[in-house]
Amino acid sequence: MFAARVLVFVLGAAVILNALSSAIRTFIVPRGLPSTLTRWVFIAMRVFILPFMSHRRPERQEVALAFMAPVGLLSLPIVWLASLLLGYTAIYWSLGASSWATAFSISRLSLLYLGSNVGSLPGLPVFAFSETVLSLLLAAILVSYLPTIYAAFSQREASVTGLETRAGSPPTPLTMLTRYYKINGMDRIGEMWSEWQGWFEVVEETHTALLPLLYYRSPQPDRSWVTAAGAVLDTASITASSLDRPRDPEAELCIRAGYLCLGRIAGAIGIPYNLDPSPTDPISVTQDEYDKVYEALKLIGVPMKPDRAQAWRDFAGWRVNYDVALVALAALTMAPPAPWSSDRVPQDKWKFLRSYRWSREVAIAVAQGRSLR
Repeated sequence: MFAARVLVFVLGAAVILNALSSAIRTFIVPRGLPSTLTRWVFIAMRVFILPFMSHRRPERQEVALAFMAPVGLLSLPIVWLASLLLGYTAIYWSLGASSWATAFSISRLSLLYLGSNVGSLPGLPVFAFSETVLSLLLAAILVSYLPTIYAAFSQREASVTGLETRAGSPPTPLTMLTRYYKINGMDRIGEMWSEWQGWFEVVEETHTALLPLLYYRSPQPDRSWVTAAGAVLDTASITASSLDRPRDPEAELCIRAGYLCLGRIAGAIGIPYNLDPSPTDPISVTQDEYDKVYEALKLIGVPMKPDRAQAWRDFAGWRVNYDVALVALAALTMAPPAPWSSDRVPQDKWKFLRSYRWSREVAIAVAQGRSLR
């Protein structure tokens, strides 16, 4: 019996420590430290929503998806407090509570009530006090970090909203380059790169430190921070590889900031990602798709490099740096349709999201040109 109580004590302490670790990793530690408990809360939200979405209109799907991240975030303290309740129930039983019902009652009263009566069992007042303090602390963590989360969300969405003026909705590199050429001239496109380099750096910092931000959707249903990032990176890659103009170091630095951002976010949520791929690795954009954009730009008068084959190889060499992470994040966040990013995800995305763990296998298979079936 003594051995059983020791084992239950250890298990109860492990449940409590897991809840504390989840809170610390999710909000306190300023770096991407994935938490299994937090991860499963958001997986549960996704699993709960997906069966109700496959036969609904897109606008209703977006409404349901808009609730997923906030509800998941508000579910975290409930899960943490439930873990404390169960963990301390096990501890009180192991310390000599007469029954599991008694241990649960002591834990229930101690969870949010500092003056609960724990009887005369040895050590229980100390554990009851710690349970109350930890429960209040875990609830306060979420409340105190909500302003930080929404400030980071607003900062992210300001640039995503502004991109529609330049790149359309959904954003595409063809639209962006066409509008710059016709309105401002290609000499003015450089103003994009410094702005979005800073955006990528801020998003990398906030979205690896506060992982729930990944799932927050844009106010407009046809916008997404992932597809916006893909459109900017593809525009910069076409500019660096295909436009017949002097080399643009700012565009290349923007691409580097972008693939570091997407890669580190992908790594923080457990998606295997190579930050130094080979330029010849396959990508999810085909040469035929690239050629159509090349021809469309050339047709309106944009100066293009004469060697199209070499321009394609250079574009692929840039795109390969962020291709897998972009497709994986588009799948994971269930981003709205957009060329060269979320449209790489299989059409039956609801079925595929139920079948693949965090989209890692799908993202890699798509980027490497392999079949998903």
